Amino acid sequence: MTPQDSSLENHLRRIGSITAVEAATLYKVRSITSNIHRLRRAGMEIVTDFKRDITGQKYARYLFKGDNDAGLHS
Repeated sequence: MTPQDSSLENHLRRIGSITAVEAATLYKVRSITSNIHRLRRAGMEIVTDFKRDITGQKYARYLFKGDNDAGLHS
């Protein structure tokens, strides 16, 4: 995992969800989909919830649901 993956993992465990804009602002993440893919492969259960903002722009919120692998570190 990359340092950004670890930051996102910690955020998801603490807060429970994140968007691409939040990840870019807080952790300088440019491609959250790549990070989320690696976290899922590492055993995190993350679901994607598509939403629309007040202007109608579609965005994804990633929600942490738990671990799929007992060996995943905290």
